[in-house]
Amino acid sequence: MFYKIITTAVILAFGLVAEATQSFSNTGTLAGWSSQTIEDKGSIEEVTNVVYKGTTALKMTQIYDSSWSGRFHSEKAKSAVYKLGDQGFYGFAFRLQQDWQFSPAQSYNLGQFIADFTNTGCDDWMPSSMVWIVGNQLYTRLKYGTICAQKIRTFSNIATVSAGVWHRVTIQASWKSDNTGFYKLWFDGVMVVEIYNVPTMINDARPFDYHVGIYANGWHDDGGMKGTQGTRQVWFDEISVGTTFADADPASW
Repeated sequence: MFYKIITTAVILAFGLVAEATQSFSNTGTLAGWSSQTIEDKGSIEEVTNVVYKGTTALKMTQIYDSSWSGRFHSEKAKSAVYKLGDQGFYGFAFRLQQDWQFSPAQSYNLGQFIADFTNTGCDDWMPSSMVWIVGNQLYTRLKYGTICAQKIRTFSNIATVSAGVWHRVTIQASWKSDNTGFYKLWFDGVMVVEIYNVPTMINDARPFDYHVGIYANGWHDDGGMKGTQGTRQVWFDEISVGTTFADADPASW
């Protein structure tokens, strides 16, 4: 399903050619990140046998543990990639394991933007926009409002994901808390979300970090694992942030 929502009659075309600038790029290596989160039995490895491009990729693993009461992250993070008022492109390539069990459907997050709101008393580490799968369907979302009165706009079933093949996700966003923002997402080079004149983030000036990896949020949120596949593996490669589509599209750099 292609989401395209334009809420004004005219969208101005500026006709300016943006100068390409990558502010962050990683070619599937353990080095070069700000931080990582590995919970319970999860792991992150730099591998050379399964890559999208070049010689390395990151293999992210999570293993279900019914005795674990926490969450299930295996993620790498780049800090402070955007704040309120910024505009940019963000991308990554990912590959699900060959035998990924899609049914029964459960949520597995692949990428998210997140910031620490512990000092507000209303939340702790709060994800804003996220990219995830439920079954074999790709989802994304926007979060806006205030930290103490959060609102969510979800885009469901925007693309079909296959196991054992590389896919590309590229996002362009204008991060605004009023109705002047926009959000676009391309899957394998095809635009599947395009929405203008909407709030795209919380009304707060603190910077958001960029996380990629497997976060088996369904295991936590649903109170357990669905199905029989307790080990989940996703490979990531060509992760970047920039000012143009070519900066962030994994096929373009």
